[in-house]
Amino acid sequence: MKPSIKTAGIFIIFTGISVFIFSCKKLSENPQSSLTPDEFFQTQADAISAVTSVYSTLVTDINNDFPIYGRNLNLLIDNTSDEEQYSPSNTNPDVRALGTATYVNTNDRVHKIYAQLYWGIDKANLAIDGIQTIPDNLFTNYNKNNLIREARFIRALYYFNLVRLFGGVPLVLHDANTIANANNLPSRTSKDSVYLQIIEDLDSATNLPATQAGANTGRVTSGAAYALLGKVYATKHDWADAATALKKVITVGTAGLSGTGNYGYDLFPKYSDIFLPASKNGKEHIFSAQFNANIGGGFTATSTLSGFSWSNAAYLADVPWPLTTDANALPVKLFNINDQRRSATFYDSLFNSSTNAWVKWPYFNYLKWVDLSVGFTSTLTGSSQANAKVNFPVIRYTDVLLLYAEVLNEINNGPTAEAYAAINIVRARAYAPITLYDPKTVSFSSYNYSSNGNYTDHTFDLSGLNYLQFKDSVYEERNRELFFEANRWFDLVRRVPDAEYASGQFYLTKVQAQYGNPKASASLKDTLFPIPYTEIQLYQASGKTYPQNPGWE
Repeated sequence: MKPSIKTAGIFIIFTGISVFIFSCKKLSENPQSSLTPDEFFQTQADAISAVTSVYSTLVTDINNDFPIYGRNLNLLIDNTSDEEQYSPSNTNPDVRALGTATYVNTNDRVHKIYAQLYWGIDKANLAIDGIQTIPDNLFTNYNKNNLIREARFIRALYYFNLVRLFGGVPLVLHDANTIANANNLPSRTSKDSVYLQIIEDLDSATNLPATQAGANTGRVTSGAAYALLGKVYATKHDWADAATALKKVITVGTAGLSGTGNYGYDLFPKYSDIFLPASKNGKEHIFSAQFNANIGGGFTATSTLSGFSWSNAAYLADVPWPLTTDANALPVKLFNINDQRRSATFYDSLFNSSTNAWVKWPYFNYLKWVDLSVGFTSTLTGSSQANAKVNFPVIRYTDVLLLYAEVLNEINNGPTAEAYAAINIVRARAYAPITLYDPKTVSFSSYNYSSNGNYTDHTFDLSGLNYLQFKDSVYEERNRELFFEANRWFDLVRRVPDAEYASGQFYLTKVQAQYGNPKASASLKDTLFPIPYTEIQLYQASGKTYPQNPGWE
């Protein structure tokens, strides 16, 4: 993606969290000097451009590497969990090390996510500081404060990822280029301080509009802010505040739940509807990374996950572990055959329209990010998915419902009727009978996405569980529902200690239970990633110390 000056605003080149600013201009015969933030932020259009540039960090990378929500976060969160090991076709030793819990502090994927998140944070800081300098009277058809709130939401999201991945990190809240002394690197901040800033940013974002329409579709809403706030509180084990935030997201009257939200969030009738371009930014999507779609300012992006999930190659780049279709295969072990999430998340056979025959794979592949409206009617070529328009759902309605069920179980030391209702809504949709798509005749353009999930079928309802049984059930349901959506490692390491698992033991037990035990080297230190060695070197060169996480060298 090559954004124009009005699309991308200000670019940032970074080494760790050190940044340098320059402008993007067309070639001119006259020499051009660099554009400083003070010179850039002059108009409403500049403010919009800067915030659009913040959004772009969700789906792009400054070095044309995998973007955060286009594959890089998945490599860390899914490969290091009990969902994956690595594909035999992946020759990158750093990716293979993630899949076997043998990675070290020089791992390029660990460094990349650290750098990407700070790149996005600095863009957010630039926007937040710069927009405040533009006179209020220049904002004629857009709310100045709302632009700042959108940037603060994404800054909060990135710090939320950082604090979960690395623990306490440097808290940078202003343009790093304005630091007078280049060696004045910020100290590592405590987890509690980082969380306080995340909550402050999200509290501000709850004042955003309830909806975004037209060219602004896909931008942050107040509902997204409350949803992410609920997830932050749940991660901190602040159950009361989590329940308060999540109830504001849950639509009034949803299956009898006591939600107070008026955002209209609901479930699609079919699980696979979530991952279709025709239904993107629909009622189940609370906030998504926008791929190949206009979200204001004209920028577009394409996902890497889809292209690596669809090919005629012997082994695709990302595959669930183990590589088999027998009883040991994770899709077989984890999913009931009647669970529609199984057929929407994985495939082991494809229809080849060139030969008019089905092709059977000896293992399961991911289907979730494949654009079915293109893929199932194409020959088996990777190019058919290279530019899939499937969004990446950063947070969606079923994530909120399952969190709410977990939170109520924690508050009451056991499941309540409302906790059961929240998880059973998700299960009712998952097991609802569906008509499978016919790969030869399916038409997606005429499909009706307006109807809701079925909340009246209680065939698969859970009941009669104690505190631990219900908690285990919620985590299993989250695994099925959010498989390959960069949630699993976060869930494994955040689980509150209980009579069943001590701190960190849930993660360790689950990853070492993988078939064949590929993560035999995993230990409790792996509940945090190592601080990248490049960052430690950067601080040492300035005469400072960046403490490494426990257990890492």
